[in-house]
Amino acid sequence: MNKYLSLSYMLKHFDEKREDLAPYGLTCEVWRPNVMRRADRHNEIEINYLPEGSITYLIHDKKIHVEKGSFVVFWALLPHQIVDYEGDAPYFVITIPFGLISQWNMSKSFLDLLFKGRIQMFETVQNLQITTALFKQWVLDLESKLPYLNEVCALEIQAYLKRLMFQKSNNDEIELKMELPSMNLVEQMAIFIAQNFTKPIKVTDVSRAVGIHSDYANAIFKKAFDVSLSHYLIQQRVLYVQRKLTITMDPITSIAYEAGFNSISRFNASFLKFVGMTPREYRKLIQTDR
Repeated sequence: MNKYLSLSYMLKHFDEKREDLAPYGLTCEVWRPNVMRRADRHNEIEINYLPEGSITYLIHDKKIHVEKGSFVVFWALLPHQIVDYEGDAPYFVITIPFGLISQWNMSKSFLDLLFKGRIQMFETVQNLQITTALFKQWVLDLESKLPYLNEVCALEIQAYLKRLMFQKSNNDEIELKMELPSMNLVEQMAIFIAQNFTKPIKVTDVSRAVGIHSDYANAIFKKAFDVSLSHYLIQQRVLYVQRKLTITMDPITSIAYEAGFNSISRFNASFLKFVGMTPREYRKLIQTDR
């Protein structure tokens, strides 16, 4: 803990009263590990770096164990919460707004995986002491709220993230610019679905919410996420069900209706399509693995 004394007054912890989907913005903060009683969601890319100890996340229905010296990168619209940790050493959390990272000319495969809900793990590209010093500097610079330092940090975080990707790809991947038309509209649609998927909404409701024709909405959404709006909407409902099956013993039928499905037969077919097994089989498998 002595390594962090200079930042001890800045230690953050999750606010359980925080509004769901409230933005963090571009941040680099130092957090104290705590078991979270509920999941957090926000429309940013989140990076966690652990100089010491370990934490275990529940992201949707998957437990992700992050060890010392590792990074985990994910799209934070995925419900995520810390369910276990070892050691009380602080760790670093970076949040990057969706619109900002889309301008960073990241690799297409990296963005594709993020926006499809894939969690990506990396090892530090430098020794822990150098990496930790860099992250501490970002914390201090972004805390200053000075526009110049904010811009410098954004450039440095972008460069570091590209180094991580380069290391993981082992030179096999070409950096490609991902052209995402009307990104603000795509972002608005993703947020609208995140806020309303438990209601009986349809694709037309999503397109109407952002003021464009449903065909155009589908076209730009599919170009960004490689799936249709209807596919993404159903996927969010299924993921919600998976999470409820993992952490509760609520009846499957009531969970299905709570998730926004208005037909049990349609729910069962959708769940089987996305998960590869029935909800009952899934719950049994999850409980066996605990």
